[in-house]
Amino acid sequence: MDALLNTADRALRTLFAPHHPRRRSPGQSAEASTQAGHAAELSPEERQLAGALMRVNHVGEVCAQALYIAQGQIAHSPALKAQFAEAALDEVDHLAWTEQRLAELGDRPSLLNPVWFAGAYALGLLAGRMGERVSLGFVVETEKQVAEHLQSHLSRLPEKDRASRQIVQQMKADELAHARHAAQAGGVALPTPVKWLMRSAAKVMTTVAHRI
Repeated sequence: MDALLNTADRALRTLFAPHHPRRRSPGQSAEASTQAGHAAELSPEERQLAGALMRVNHVGEVCAQALYIAQGQIAHSPALKAQFAEAALDEVDHLAWTEQRLAELGDRPSLLNPVWFAGAYALGLLAGRMGERVSLGFVVETEKQVAEHLQSHLSRLPEKDRASRQIVQQMKADELAHARHAAQAGGVALPTPVKWLMRSAAKVMTTVAHRI
C-alpha cells in the first residue's frame, strides 16, 4: 500500500504540480534572451512549430519520470536505485525547462500526458523485472533514441529560437550522459526486435503528441 501511494503521489506531482529545476534553464542565458529567447521575433508559424516540438519533448520528460520511478522501485541494488534517482532529478530539470518554454511560446503540454505516464511506467516495471542488466540496457537504448530524436528537433527548430535550441542541446547532452552511465553500470545491448518496437512506440507517441 505504501508503494502504491508513493507511486500515485509521484505521478500526480509529475503530471499536475509545478516543477522547480536544480539548474537554470539554458534558454534563460543572456545569449538566448538577446536573440529571440522570449519568442518575440518568431513568426506565428515558427512559434507554432516550436511549441509543437517542445510539447513532444515535454511528453518525453513525463515518460522519463515514469520509467525511472518504476525501474527504481524494482531495483534491488542501493547503488542502482541511487543512479535512477539521480537521473530522474536531471529529468525534472528537463520537465521544468520544457514546461516553462511551452508557456513562453504560448502553447500547452499534451492533453494525453496521463496516458503517456501510465504506459511508460508499465514499460519501466517490465524492464525492471527482467533483471538489472536488462533494465540498464533499456535505459541505454531509450536514452540513445531520445538523443537522436532531440537531434532531429535541432534540425527543425527555427534558427531564431535560441532559447528552445539551447534547452534541447543541453537535454541531449544529459541524455547521452545517462546512456553512458547505464552502460558503464552493466547495461546489456537489447535485441534488435526490441529496439525496433521501442522506436515504433516512440514514433506513435511523438506523432500524436505533436498535435494533442
